Amino acid sequence: MSRLSFIFKISRPRFWIYVFGPFLIGAVAAIDERSDLLSPELVVFAIYFLLPANLLIYGINDIFDYETDRLNPKKEDYEALVTPSERKGLIITILILNFPFVLGAFYLGTRPAAALFGFLFFSIFYSAPPFRAKAKPVIDSVFNILYVFPGILAYVLITDDIPAYSTIAAAGFWTMAMHAYSAIPDIDSDNEAGVSTVATLLGSNGTLLFCLFCYAVSAVLSFSVLGPAAIGFALIYFAMIMVSYQLSRSNKLFAAYRYFPIINTTVGFALFWIIAYPKLG
Repeated sequence: MSRLSFIFKISRPRFWIYVFGPFLIGAVAAIDERSDLLSPELVVFAIYFLLPANLLIYGINDIFDYETDRLNPKKEDYEALVTPSERKGLIITILILNFPFVLGAFYLGTRPAAALFGFLFFSIFYSAPPFRAKAKPVIDSVFNILYVFPGILAYVLITDDIPAYSTIAAAGFWTMAMHAYSAIPDIDSDNEAGVSTVATLLGSNGTLLFCLFCYAVSAVLSFSVLGPAAIGFALIYFAMIMVSYQLSRSNKLFAAYRYFPIINTTVGFALFWIIAYPKLG
């Protein structure tokens, strides 16, 4: 595998939308007219939330997860395995790609810097010590608020203000559910490696109930902004959880997991369009 191909695979392109999507949603929530989307600051950080930011998230994760990843069947072909000998080169690449954007955020002011710092903190210490939140059940899901910060940054770049706290909380519960659901296929390998997660703590069905709770809270918190659409999104995920219950009984849940990014992307695009259409339509 070539170096570029290796870096690209580690960045999980199928998951890029998880940070780029919130950035776009935060941007359209903040703008007054189309031209606001063409601001240089917004364009620069839109680029950041493609390869550089995703390499940071998943590269750090892979660097500190070798003992677990080598036992995980997903790493055989679905994802890349980062061996100890490859860590130094990956760290250097992450620094080179991320550092210019960090400098740019601090140059733009306190609030953009704080928003990017929030993203960096939760992204790095989800996997890295001393926090290593991913090995602390439930806290591991909470740390996935990292996926909300791109939206906060976009909103701040346009308005120089932060979104409503209820909106941030709704997005946070959504990301908690996303994380917990994604942890279910790793239960066996995490148990074998002695890593505790929300999924190893609650078990497959318990984690699905936890996901359902988080999606419900997210729908309630976002109802004042989205109206009936919030209930519609909640019903979509309720249906997904019910299907997952059945698949978990026959050990076929990984089949559903492969469709999870598609479901999230579809719902995210619908959310983007609901917010953007009155301004861009």
